[in-house]
Formats: sequence, C-alpha cells, structure tokens
Amino acid sequence: MSSPDTRTRLLDAALSVVRARGYTATGVADLCAAAGVSKGAFFHHFESKEALAVAAAEHWSATTGALFAAAPYHAHEDPLDRFLGYLDFRRALLRGAPAEFTCFAGTTVQETFDTSPAIRAACERCIVDHAAVVAKDIALARERHAPDAPWSAEGLALHTQAVLQGAFVLAKASGGPDVAIASVDHLKRYVELLFNRSATPISPQTESP
Repeated sequence: MSSPDTRTRLLDAALSVVRARGYTATGVADLCAAAGVSKGAFFHHFESKEALAVAAAEHWSATTGALFAAAPYHAHEDPLDRFLGYLDFRRALLRGAPAEFTCFAGTTVQETFDTSPAIRAACERCIVDHAAVVAKDIALARERHAPDAPWSAEGLALHTQAVLQGAFVLAKASGGPDVAIASVDHLKRYVELLFNRSATPISPQTESP
C-alpha cells in the first residue's frame, strides 16, 4: 500500500494537531513536524495556514462522511431506528482523550468565526452538510411515526449537531468523555419522547449530575 501523498499528510496532521492544540496555537512548523514534511512542501500545497484549514475542513467532511456512510445503523429498516442508531454510533465514538473524538470543524470555527470568513464558511458547510444527511432519516421517521409533529427534520438534525458540539466543549472542559456521553444519552431520550418511543433507561454510569 502506498503512503499518503504530501498534501494528504498535511491535511491529516491538521485534523490531529488542531483538535489537540487549537487552531491559533498550531503553527505551520507544528503541522510540518506532524506530517513529516518541510515548510517548502507545505507552501507548495497551501499558500497559508488559513488555506490549509479550509481544505482540512473539507477533508474532515469527506473522512467522517465515509465513516458514517459505512456505519452499521444504516441496516435498520425503520428510519427512526436508523436515527437512534446514529446517536448510538455517535456515543460509541466518545472514547479516549477529547482530542481523539471531538470535531475539527467545531474546534476551528470557535476560534476563527470572526477572524476568517473563509474558515467559518468551510466549517459551516461541514457541519450543516452532515446535518442534512442525518435529516433524511429524520424526515422519513417523522413521516412514519409523527406526521403531525410541529417541528422540522432539518431543525431536529441541526439541534442534534448543536448538542454534540456542546458535548465536545464540555468534554474538553472536564478532560474526558463522560459528560459528553451523558449529553448524548439525554439527547436520545429526548428524541424517543418526540416520537413516543419507549425511553432508554437512565444509566447510573453516564447520567449527568
């Protein structure tokens, strides 16, 4: 198997280093060291750190998109089971240190939303496009199980992402995944209530204070 090309190595390095250190604290030298390339190679592919961040947001979207597309919850026939399975899958990803499971787009946009319109837009596309994919199953679930519901599939999909991004912030603040796991558990119970589905029992190990 061939090794990743220089551009891909830099993109992969950005996903790893920025999630661990933040965008502002990450310099071009840090990215080059993580990718094992020279600064000359960096500037051959990207004119600036900002340009790399924009491309990295697109790379994050493609990488995570492939991960979710191959996830087992798609095997469920009922779209509500697929949506609940999606939440279970998100929960299962919450392990290790926060830098290992938090979102590159969410991390980066928090630091750059007012200083880099290009990065902000790239991160917005990343999060909103993912929500749009999730909304497809929510729309089908709403049609089947709650056709008169006063909320929209798109709104619930974005709310789901808002809870997840907030859970990532809490995980960073606490230094571990437990509070994020509890947040996803609460989100799943909320979704079950919206669809009048029997609620998942509260787990003492993950329930928030």
